[in-house]
Amino acid sequence: MRLRALLDTDALGLRLLGGEDELDRTVRGVMTTDLRDPSRYLSGGELVLTGLAWRRDADDSEPFVRILVQAGVAALAAGEAELGDVPDDLVVACARHRLPLFAVHESVAFATITEHVVRQVSGERAGDLAAVVDRHRRMMTSGPAGGGPDVVLDLLGSDLDLRAWVLSPTGRLIAGPKPGGQQPAGPELPGEVCAQLAGEHLAATRTGRRGPHRVTLGTTTYSLFPIRTNGRSPQPSRDVRETVLSEWLLAVEADASDWPEERLDLLQGVTQLIAVERDRRDAARTVRRRLAQEVLELVQTGAAPAEIAARLRVAAPVLLPGLGAAPHWQVVVARVEWDGGEIDGGPVAQSLLEEVLVDPLSTGPEPSDRIAVAHTGDEAIALVPLPAVGGEADGSETGVLADQLLRSVRDPLTAGLDGDGRLTLGVSAAVHSAEGLRGALEEARHARRVAAARPGRVCAAGHQELASHVLLLPFVPDDVRRAFTARLLDPLRDYDRRHRAELIPTLEAFLDCDGSWTRCATRLHLHVNTLRYRVGRIEQLTSRDLSRLEDKLDFFLALRMS
Repeated sequence: MRLRALLDTDALGLRLLGGEDELDRTVRGVMTTDLRDPSRYLSGGELVLTGLAWRRDADDSEPFVRILVQAGVAALAAGEAELGDVPDDLVVACARHRLPLFAVHESVAFATITEHVVRQVSGERAGDLAAVVDRHRRMMTSGPAGGGPDVVLDLLGSDLDLRAWVLSPTGRLIAGPKPGGQQPAGPELPGEVCAQLAGEHLAATRTGRRGPHRVTLGTTTYSLFPIRTNGRSPQPSRDVRETVLSEWLLAVEADASDWPEERLDLLQGVTQLIAVERDRRDAARTVRRRLAQEVLELVQTGAAPAEIAARLRVAAPVLLPGLGAAPHWQVVVARVEWDGGEIDGGPVAQSLLEEVLVDPLSTGPEPSDRIAVAHTGDEAIALVPLPAVGGEADGSETGVLADQLLRSVRDPLTAGLDGDGRLTLGVSAAVHSAEGLRGALEEARHARRVAAARPGRVCAAGHQELASHVLLLPFVPDDVRRAFTARLLDPLRDYDRRHRAELIPTLEAFLDCDGSWTRCATRLHLHVNTLRYRVGRIEQLTSRDLSRLEDKLDFFLALRMS
């Protein structure tokens, strides 16, 4: 709206004190302040309302007006309730800086002006943006992509002053404000905030509540809008768990709880635009999925290595373009299981595995363009190409690491699984030929079983754990584990409880130091004689001899299973 329109509204009772030549300025918002320096809260284009509490003497007007002008405000409106007439020094300062100045009669509340401006500005912007959105929708549906989610977010910024981000269900930032873009300036959205927003969205969606979902983190309120696949609402007969872990979300830095229906409908239209881009990205994965399915079918049906190698030669340029030599490969297996088992977990696991394995180094339009994922039954299987760098790849330096795979996504996915589902993953070592793929697949499946034996809703295990006792421990029956650990450790725990002797920590340190008296005493900051006394007490209470390998091994396993 224009400043001139404020003067034409009799209900506001505004009186112009200066700036007649500037009345065609556009008002983008309104702010009430009595701070001496409100610049941090200004973004430009505001009508600033003030009761003049910041003014102590005539010298305060000049710096206050200068701050407003530097912030790009549209005009200043000063209330007459406290001081009566607006001071001349403020009138002079506004005239010097060409800042329009209004006087607000004491009978008019600032809230009345604020409500009027917000209503007018929001209505105009909603109408403008609706037209832009409609035009953009036609562009996206009738021709090439219209620039992706970033273009739509720029529309929100330029037309509604809304900062917004598109996030994946794991909290990955897909699109957001860019330097030089149209969205209002502000700090970047930290990764931990993205993860929290995704987790809150997944948890709220699991309850069946209709979006947008309102979330407050610290002092900032966000409204979360689901981005439905193909822009469709979920079918009433369909379990929400089938889609909740694969939907994107639009996070808007605003409280949408009191928005009018028109604006909510507008944001729903925006999510439909973004859904079009999501569908296009999913379509781009079709070739990679088909390649993975073909390769894995050959592997599982026992095809000749030469036939598998030929298929890999076709897959390599698609999954790892520009690679001069044949890559190494890793296999990652994922399984999503729901209590009751009535939901097909394969497609869900496939979508999640594509998201979890996003390549952070990719600069292409699709950040996971190196990953091919197939699914069979409740299991998803990813074929991950790795550059062959001088010699054998071991999967630890250049490949996918199980302990890092779920580090940033565990919390959001746990919220999405919401107490009745599990995600478990297994990672193989890297192999450099078609002959090794069958073994890699079995290795990844075994590692996933190890992960499944662990507590928690989201777990992963790697091939390194298959060559140690860790592979065996999860499959020991619970009653055997309890009996074994109780026989060895309960006497020590009871003694520690009664005497605070720290025998259990001493035993752990002694085994970690491979039975070295000197190193163990140094680690525990004890005299060697004190350490020998404690170890002797451990042997006395358990009837074991810590100089014997068999007894050391028993204690080691008991501590690992406890």
